[in-house]
Amino acid sequence: MKNKKYNAIVIGAGIAGMQTALDIADQGLNVLIIEKSPSIGGKMISLSKVFPTLDCASCITTPKMAAVSHHPRIDLMTYTEVKKIIKNGKGFIVDVVKKPRYVIEKDCISCKKCEDACPVYVDDEFEYGLGVKKAISIPFTNAIPQFPVLDETKCIRCGACARVCPKDCIDYLQEPQNFTFETDAIIIATGYEITPMDAKKEYNGTKFPNVISSLQAERMLAPHGPYGKFLRPSDGKIPDSIAYIQCAGSRDESIGIPYCSRVCCMYAIKQAMLLSGMLPLAEITIYYMDIRAFGKGYEQFYNQAKAMGINFVKAKVAKITEDEDHNPILRIDMQEELSKPQEVKHDIVILSQGLIPSTKDFFGLNIELNEYGFVNSPQITFSPAKTNIEGVFVAGVARSPKDIPDTVLEAGSAAIEAVNYIKSIQKE
Repeated sequence: MKNKKYNAIVIGAGIAGMQTALDIADQGLNVLIIEKSPSIGGKMISLSKVFPTLDCASCITTPKMAAVSHHPRIDLMTYTEVKKIIKNGKGFIVDVVKKPRYVIEKDCISCKKCEDACPVYVDDEFEYGLGVKKAISIPFTNAIPQFPVLDETKCIRCGACARVCPKDCIDYLQEPQNFTFETDAIIIATGYEITPMDAKKEYNGTKFPNVISSLQAERMLAPHGPYGKFLRPSDGKIPDSIAYIQCAGSRDESIGIPYCSRVCCMYAIKQAMLLSGMLPLAEITIYYMDIRAFGKGYEQFYNQAKAMGINFVKAKVAKITEDEDHNPILRIDMQEELSKPQEVKHDIVILSQGLIPSTKDFFGLNIELNEYGFVNSPQITFSPAKTNIEGVFVAGVARSPKDIPDTVLEAGSAAIEAVNYIKSIQKE
């Protein structure tokens, strides 16, 4: 693949990157997708269901992943990071480094014998620390590609995986590989991260075991999650009282994130509805400042949640402590009543965290960012996918926080802009 020329390179293989690549490739152009994780799929593949339809997230994402991997005009490079992008006339030169899996991919048959033989267990990043995996393992069940990754920092070099490998493809001495590509257009689809659990110090998100992140809650709600049911991480008990804290990582000047992340209200309501069905006797409370149900069917979704008996309390949570049994205690200021702050105990608390850019270093490109670190769009009304650099386009949450339908829509816009640009320079 060294020095290969592509019409477009898509950076990021979440739902935005995959949709953009498919739309460009369907126009007869050659596309390379570069993804830093061992598998494509992004955050969406780890979700339980999507709002407001409650469709299975994996059932939507997995066919898209398969379509990308089998498309004749799309090449995939996973576990690969972009190091530098240089403008070269109308096109670009892209330098990347492919990180070592310590597995010879062209020989691997994905039999999982290495994973079965490995005696070392490590935290599972896909389960956000709620589960464990082997030191050499395929990232998750429906990962694409189905190649294992060896965690060389945890490997004890016992040789168990190498001894059972039928294709002799374990390579403990594998080194990073550098590649250089040329392309006509770049599409940035680098996605997002959620705000750190310790962003709001008063919530003690990294100290208390029963204060969990929204993505951890997603994994516990997923049918293929770490526990198979919703349990308290501290003792494995089924919770009777569950609380959501809205705006736990956004709309807060004190943590440097004053903007609304748009999706937090709706994913909390979605999770609360799923929990209500899973644990019909549990009391579920959502503490909120404002419910922002902005999309099609979202207001009806919110009203449906209230009809199911989910408690919506207009209050600001000032602080979280815990008792000797690790039950979180919330100190709340009621916004609808002129009363003193109250303390309320719950079995488990979920922080509705906001969305922040996954990177602010765009590979040496002098790309214009807005005040919050998202890619700026100079022509946001007419061409939201365009950036300040000709030939560089943006899709998804890399540009601004948004839900999945808007992400897919914007991916189509980025694809159209990229195809038009590529065809215009081909005519020159």
